[in-house]
Amino acid sequence: MQNTSLVRSRAKDVAFTGLFIALIAVSAWITVPIGPVPVTMQMFAIPLAICVLRPTVAISAIYGYELLGALGVPVFSGMRGGIGVLLGPTGGFLIGYLLAVPAACLLLHFARKAGLVPAVNAPDPLAPAASWAARIGRAVRASGVFFICGIVFTVISYAFGVLWFMQMSNVGVEAALATCVIPFIIPDLVKIVLAAGMANALAPVAYARSVGARA
Repeated sequence: MQNTSLVRSRAKDVAFTGLFIALIAVSAWITVPIGPVPVTMQMFAIPLAICVLRPTVAISAIYGYELLGALGVPVFSGMRGGIGVLLGPTGGFLIGYLLAVPAACLLLHFARKAGLVPAVNAPDPLAPAASWAARIGRAVRASGVFFICGIVFTVISYAFGVLWFMQMSNVGVEAALATCVIPFIIPDLVKIVLAAGMANALAPVAYARSVGARA
């Protein structure tokens, strides 16, 4: 019985990893070209993966995505692929994801340990007797934690992207910030807010599926 549960758990992890690799790829294809660095929906999809998935699954999804892109699968923005994209002027953002996602996952892990956010697929400690005020308070707190994790991910990605762009394009920090960061701050904040809200809304669905699997 335990072996069966373990197989199902691993199969579900593989399925969610593949699903979010596809979601991140599709989000990269949704672009608005405003310069060397296009606006994409990745700053929505990746924070969502961080907040919804278990840390190992979220990290596997982003590493799998990067590996597919490096091997030439057209999963990067503009439906591009290949190691040349990673080594290009904007490749620092993609490379930064490799550190930014584990860092944000680690922060969320400690937040769950501290009880600030319910664990993924864990029974709701407030149900069914919790008041509406308690439920709303917990939802606001969890959304706040999700938002902070999205900010941590974004800041690390920005840092790598700016430093890489400066080296590859031979420009100063002011020009790099003007090209790679300033035009994206407001759109990315909006995406992080949406991802945090959606992650909070998906928690009951994840719990319902886990109950169904155990039944």
